[in-house]
Amino acid sequence: MLRAMRSVESSIEALVAGASERTEFTHPDGKSEVPMERVVIDGERFILKHLDVRADWIMRTVGDLACLPIAVWRLGLLDALPDSIDPVMVGAAWDGRKGAILMHDVGQWLLPEGDGVIEQAQHERFLDHMAELHASMWGWRDEFGLGGLGNRYLFFHRRLLPSIEASLGTTAAVPTKFVPEGWARFEERVPQAVDLIYGLQDDPSALLLGLTSTPQTFVHGDWKAGNLGAHADGRTILLDWQIPGEAPPLTDAVWYVCLNRARLPEPKDAALDTYRAALERHGVDTEPWWDKQVGLCLLGALVQFGWEKALGEDDELAWWVDRALDGARYLA
Repeated sequence: MLRAMRSVESSIEALVAGASERTEFTHPDGKSEVPMERVVIDGERFILKHLDVRADWIMRTVGDLACLPIAVWRLGLLDALPDSIDPVMVGAAWDGRKGAILMHDVGQWLLPEGDGVIEQAQHERFLDHMAELHASMWGWRDEFGLGGLGNRYLFFHRRLLPSIEASLGTTAAVPTKFVPEGWARFEERVPQAVDLIYGLQDDPSALLLGLTSTPQTFVHGDWKAGNLGAHADGRTILLDWQIPGEAPPLTDAVWYVCLNRARLPEPKDAALDTYRAALERHGVDTEPWWDKQVGLCLLGALVQFGWEKALGEDDELAWWVDRALDGARYLA
């Protein structure tokens, strides 16, 4: 499945050697607040994203000390993707403490910012290309130390994330304001789910044992609208390979319906059915494992994003709580 290893420059200056222009750039949907630049090299426009765990709360949250976007580049994993997916990365640099990735500037092809509903045909293409990626890497095992499955369910831990960021004096709103406020609201609004969700945050072993008894693949990890776009020929643009790794395929699909819920052109259950049909088209038999994996992944999503759902509408929170409580029957 893997192609040849890719070279990584030893400095950012070497990565952008020959640049005729470097200007500050801000991604409108960016949450990490890391520095980015627009770079022009030989008349072509690129985006340079700096990577430094000391400056990026998301890297700290996911436990990324090795700079995962650079790792997937170096390992040739991006070259192993199906032709339907364009990761847009063209180079990387790493000096042992900080680094950067260089990407084609595809801003004109990204989904528009905001809550506009994704057109149905485009939504179906996204899910089809997601399924094609998963099917092409079916059974992939992480022998390289990328993002572990257990780490995924610690991303927004109610105590760990706020306390780490507070100790560092972080000013980013998500870890310092929204996450603690959201978990407080979660306790108030759905006390019937608190013991289950907090118990799995503190000890996710039952969730992990259940999930690892179902099929695994290579996942991108962050199929949110801000990372998605489409070329004129229909290929999916998939940015920000910050939390890739070995995981159940529904990790990506459930994340997609969780974070894009305001933009979905069909109900969440229907979107998951659309993804399932795409997996079947790409040669994966889902019947033996689907119900268990989807139940556990929906439960896992509330472990990660209960805080975010608790800051939203009643119907949305209730949907996730109902699915989580139902999914708990599959815990090991």
